Amino acid sequence: MYQRWKDAGYFAPEINPDGEPFVIVMPPPNVTGELHVGHALFVSLQDLMIRWRRMSGDAALWTPGADHAGIAGQWVVERLIAQEGLTRHDLGREAFVERVWEYMDRLRYRIEEQTSILGASCDWNRYTFTMDAGPSRAVRTVFKHLFDKGLIYRGSRLISWCPRCMTALSDLEVVHKEVESHLWSLAYPVDGEPGRSIVVATTRPETMLGDTAVAVHPDDERYQDLIGKSLILPILGRLIPVVADEAVDREFGSGAVKVTPAHDPNDFEIGKRHDLPAIVILNPDGTLNASAGPFEGMQIGPARAAVVERLEADGALVGIVPHSHAVGHCDRCGTVVQPTISEQWFVSMDSLAAPAIEAARSGELQFVPERFKGVYLNWMENIHDWCISRQLWWGHRIPVWYCQSCGEMIVTVEEHLESCPSCGGLVEQDPDVLDTWFSSGLWPFSTLGWPDDTADLRRYYPSDVMETGYEILFFWVARMVFFGLEIMGELPFHTVYLHGTVRDTDGLKMSKTKGNVLDPTEITATYGADALRFALVTQGSPGLDMRLSMTLVESSRNFINKMWNATRFALRAIDEVAVEMAADGPARPTGDLALADRWIISRLDSVTQNVDRLFGSYLFGEAGRQLREFVWSELCDWYIEAAKVRMRGTDAEKQQVAQTLAYVLERSMRLLHPFMPFATEAMWLSLPHQGESVMVASWPAPGTPDKEAETDWNRLSDLVVKIRNARAETGIEAGKWIPASIHASTKPVVFADSSRELVALARLDAEALEITCGAAAPADGDIVVVGEDVVAILPLSGLVDVNEERERLQKDLEEAKLEKSRAEAQLGNASFVERAPAQVVQVQRDRLAGAIDKIAVLNARLDELARLS
Repeated sequence: MYQRWKDAGYFAPEINPDGEPFVIVMPPPNVTGELHVGHALFVSLQDLMIRWRRMSGDAALWTPGADHAGIAGQWVVERLIAQEGLTRHDLGREAFVERVWEYMDRLRYRIEEQTSILGASCDWNRYTFTMDAGPSRAVRTVFKHLFDKGLIYRGSRLISWCPRCMTALSDLEVVHKEVESHLWSLAYPVDGEPGRSIVVATTRPETMLGDTAVAVHPDDERYQDLIGKSLILPILGRLIPVVADEAVDREFGSGAVKVTPAHDPNDFEIGKRHDLPAIVILNPDGTLNASAGPFEGMQIGPARAAVVERLEADGALVGIVPHSHAVGHCDRCGTVVQPTISEQWFVSMDSLAAPAIEAARSGELQFVPERFKGVYLNWMENIHDWCISRQLWWGHRIPVWYCQSCGEMIVTVEEHLESCPSCGGLVEQDPDVLDTWFSSGLWPFSTLGWPDDTADLRRYYPSDVMETGYEILFFWVARMVFFGLEIMGELPFHTVYLHGTVRDTDGLKMSKTKGNVLDPTEITATYGADALRFALVTQGSPGLDMRLSMTLVESSRNFINKMWNATRFALRAIDEVAVEMAADGPARPTGDLALADRWIISRLDSVTQNVDRLFGSYLFGEAGRQLREFVWSELCDWYIEAAKVRMRGTDAEKQQVAQTLAYVLERSMRLLHPFMPFATEAMWLSLPHQGESVMVASWPAPGTPDKEAETDWNRLSDLVVKIRNARAETGIEAGKWIPASIHASTKPVVFADSSRELVALARLDAEALEITCGAAAPADGDIVVVGEDVVAILPLSGLVDVNEERERLQKDLEEAKLEKSRAEAQLGNASFVERAPAQVVQVQRDRLAGAIDKIAVLNARLDELARLS
């Protein structure tokens, strides 16, 4: 089915050449592994929007692609070649990059296959990979543009460094985890004042080897006489000054802090304010360098232990206390990140952030949910310059070349530079690559052919909705916004829709280490893609995490089966008549329609209106839930059951039922198609229809709901439910037909005209049924069922074996009393109530309340039986 759609060109926007463009740019999955259920969620949501707008007549374009993943991609391949006993350095840069390309090419096809299995109607002819020639040229062009404007610069700044990946990281690539450690207190002697010292505390004692000052608050009287004097750095004996800085909290600890400008972000700022030297004590691989003195060559862990041992031996260690604190880890490999000064390439953010902030403040850029606007603004208003260089081999090489003869630095859009344009000398390209989010930030326009002035770019930029996970709001969304404004002069999209994280049934995040990862294609192999999609969309809400269980997916599959059976029933009715057709499908039934027909058509109109409203508000989950309720409860459980009576009636009645079923079901398939494309296509094609595929059928327009029909049917169905409840409570066999008299104070004709449906749905004896507008006069032993403005009297004497029913009820009553006693005993135990988890205590409270209610119902029923006897 998918291949037929693809071959027919339905995925291309040109299928609606005169329509208004509606564009979604697919977040390109990282080519580092197969897709997971998080990807299935974004496919389900984005495909829903695209199919809806395509059916609405828009030129709907969904551009697919994949991301080279930078550090993550390199890390995956490094682990693979490690299984061969190799490192990337054994292979060399060119051979290693070739291995990465081989891996990426294999996996890209698997990801495309998985995306197709999920039913994604994206335009594969416009598929883009971030390392393709077009996006690569876009990267170089933007880099040069920003460099020429002075917005890209190279400088030495404090950055986060991963000693395992041996590369700089952006702040967003650092994950902070709570770690149980210690706080070490160290004494720094005052130079020239024997016996006097200043105590400082640190969680990283090895960094004291790079200290270049101790800072105190300028108003702290304890240290007033020491400001400007020198301290003796333990172990190394270096003299360091005491400086006054208002950033120091004099109420915390001793009120003095050690200053290591090369290895702490706060210290780096203090160092700049006081013109302190920054001493780097770390090598790129995480070992200590010559500045660490006797600890040179040691890894950080052993060096920390050795430094503490030496401080204790020298009498400089004055205290150790347990301490829990957040420690930065590399998002990719999990190694503890080291803040260090390094020469890197940066993007100056102030002028880029300003218009991106204004776009959100003005409302030009909308967020769904709205609360993420505040999250976005808070980050953008406190943004730091962006470190964009990475010491990797895989990725977009920084387009900067250095002349080996004259020393000139050349920034160029050209992929290769043979010689220096100034002197003709040999040139060498900067070895670093760009942060992967640099290329991803250009995605909304680089995928459309920019920097060339293409027809796609003119027609499909800007896009409409950016649907993605809230966890990459800063990684990706913010960067697309400021790049779009800077390069294209307008926002890349008007709405940001953020979905939550798909968690397991216990609310835990899925991970391979926990063993709770769900492969979407394994789920689809068992339950079908439609069931997974419908479960994901209807279970979730914008911006909120969701729990996914196979019970939910199975429930969705059951709903599809329910629709399938309803369609089979409808086809049996339709095959007996000639369904009247209109331009867009089965014609809307007209004429003197039965109440059930008027009601279900009106409900279809109301639901169609609601779906349009909910789709327009991005409340796709609620729209799906309302459609399921309509099809399952109203169409299948009520209308079809009622229609079975008239299917045994006259030819005119059969025609009316068949026309109504064809009209309602065909339109229901169109409404549900964005949620479950495969099943709806199969069912739609089997029903009377116009066109080749439901995928390109028109989106149904609602008629005017018939509120009178809805009110009248609700009166009837409410009465049926209450009669069914009365039957169940009195123990009457489900198949037994019982007498009844209906007394309606208003419009008894509603019940008279639908008497056959009433009889069938409530299992009433048609010959003994009376319908009047008079007052009800029940006899002793009759069951009285009261509706909104109608009363049903069920003369049940003789229908129930009173003695047998009394014995059954007495037995149930004893069990209910025992249940009540058990719950009261548990809740009467003070120790249980105080110590048990709140949810466990609540279970017992619910158990008690349920038992009390059950006892009341059983006693009332026993009283009724007493009257009957």
